[in-house]
Amino acid sequence: MAAPVSVLVVEDEPAILELVAVNLEHAGFAPLRAASAEEAARLLRQTLPDVALIDWMLPGQSGLAFARRLRADARTRELPVIFLTARSGENDKVAALEAGADDYLTKPFSPRELVARIRAVLRRRAPHLGEAPVEIAGLRLDPGAHEVRGNGRPLELSATEFRLLHFLMTHANRVYSRSRLLDEVWGDAAVVEERTVDVHVRRLRQALAASGHDALVETVRGSGYCLRGGAQP
Repeated sequence: MAAPVSVLVVEDEPAILELVAVNLEHAGFAPLRAASAEEAARLLRQTLPDVALIDWMLPGQSGLAFARRLRADARTRELPVIFLTARSGENDKVAALEAGADDYLTKPFSPRELVARIRAVLRRRAPHLGEAPVEIAGLRLDPGAHEVRGNGRPLELSATEFRLLHFLMTHANRVYSRSRLLDEVWGDAAVVEERTVDVHVRRLRQALAASGHDALVETVRGSGYCLRGGAQP
């Protein structure tokens, strides 16, 4: 029997922490409780969960700073992160996505939607183990190794940017709208805004700039995005 999916819940309000944990248990998940970023960091030193659910407004280090901390650490860089917070402004959502969040859910929330989003994030995070590497203009992506290299140089991408680049490279020279990219990369069950695509394209370009490949990803005004170049085996 497979072990249950473990979810690190970082929430400083005891009632909300317990509500989330109980609903996760009912859904078959195994919640790990933390009331602060530092408590969560101690738990992470002992075990690596399958996904982290983080509140923005935490005592001490904020959830946003903690998400950046997770992305900066090689051990937790690929850990899926979902924000669960009362902050509902567009700028807040963009800031969280730019910090490396995979999804963003505002309070008050539906427990069923929360569980559905966790499952959707985990599905999207699954590696493309059976697929062959693809290379365009010196940019090589290996799905099995979950590795991207530009002219032989390792490039650091989050899992979301990896999936986005993989889709664009395997569909080179085709223009895709934001809504189509949401369906293909995030999944049609994901409830995220089209602005999310812009944020991750910007982050992808920043990562590719390290090897001079950022110009491969083009913005087609009024239509969407396209990666130019011919694929090589």
